[in-house]
Amino acid sequence: MSPKTPPADEMTTRIGQVIMLLHGGDREEARNRFAALWPELEAGGHLLQQVTVAHYMADVQDDPGAELAWDLRALGAADALTEDEVAFGEHAVAVRGLYPSLYLNLAADYLKLADRAAARRELDRCHAVLDALADDAYGATVRAAVGRLEARLSGESP
Repeated sequence: MSPKTPPADEMTTRIGQVIMLLHGGDREEARNRFAALWPELEAGGHLLQQVTVAHYMADVQDDPGAELAWDLRALGAADALTEDEVAFGEHAVAVRGLYPSLYLNLAADYLKLADRAAARRELDRCHAVLDALADDAYGATVRAAVGRLEARLSGESP
């Protein structure tokens, strides 16, 4: 199997189970399980799996600095993906489609840390890649979040 295609393996299943746990509302247990998965992914997991876990791990952090560190890990793994598209089971993920959400999260992290200049930089990077999003529910959700963050950064009411 090429490095382009992550195996439909136990790790993918485990990641999916933790995401379902998080969506079920158990942030602490999801954080614990993501933390347990991370060393395995660092030791040889597929980069898309690293992006996914780091992206979600950021969401379960209570400390804004830790959230930023995980979002930076997610961005680093995305940057290391060299293909334009990554196969994941029967789905293909356009690597460029990952960036709007990654930059948005970084902008939000920096705003939480009161670094408005860094937040603006990341939000500008986000705006520059919004065209990578499809005109679907996910794209609409990200675009709406960008608008809300833009309003907060501009000092307007969201």
